[in-house]
Amino acid sequence: MKHLTTTELEAGLHEIRQAPKQQGTLELIVRRPAAGAREVVEQGELDPADGLVGDNWKFRRSPRTPDGSPNPDTQLNIMSSRVAALLAQEKDRWSLAGDQLFIDLDLSEANVPAGTRLAIGSAIVEVTPEPHTGCGKFVQRFGVDATKFVNSTVGRGLHLRGINAKVVQPGAIRVGDVVRKL
Repeated sequence: MKHLTTTELEAGLHEIRQAPKQQGTLELIVRRPAAGAREVVEQGELDPADGLVGDNWKFRRSPRTPDGSPNPDTQLNIMSSRVAALLAQEKDRWSLAGDQLFIDLDLSEANVPAGTRLAIGSAIVEVTPEPHTGCGKFVQRFGVDATKFVNSTVGRGLHLRGINAKVVQPGAIRVGDVVRKL
């Protein structure tokens, strides 16, 4: 797959900025049962202790917690479906981003700052302050320009790489569910 250039990526900003502000749609759910593994599912369960049930988040060690336990502020990784569509170019490649939830909603700092709650299906999640940035795997999968794009000043303000969240109310989620800001 060809990696997009900075010029091609910047041309997609207009479409990304058109995402709905108050209510959007859950476009894709991806469980990561093991490192590097992806399961695209039509429905899932969000749980305050487990995150996305069946995902390996609760087994990942974190350098950001004193004891190395999983970081509750990175329980869920959520990415804009519009950004994923631009970077991946094909929907079957969205899961390579490594996020669990892909939603069509304006994820910018101005629209969903830390502390914002989102209702997804019967669950509620809360955006956390932990930054979500592109890593080495992201570079391999989408290219250097894409990583610089999402981590740029504009990219960070729009949360192009996505946001982190934690589950505050358990519930069922399903592709096609409405995602509402609370």
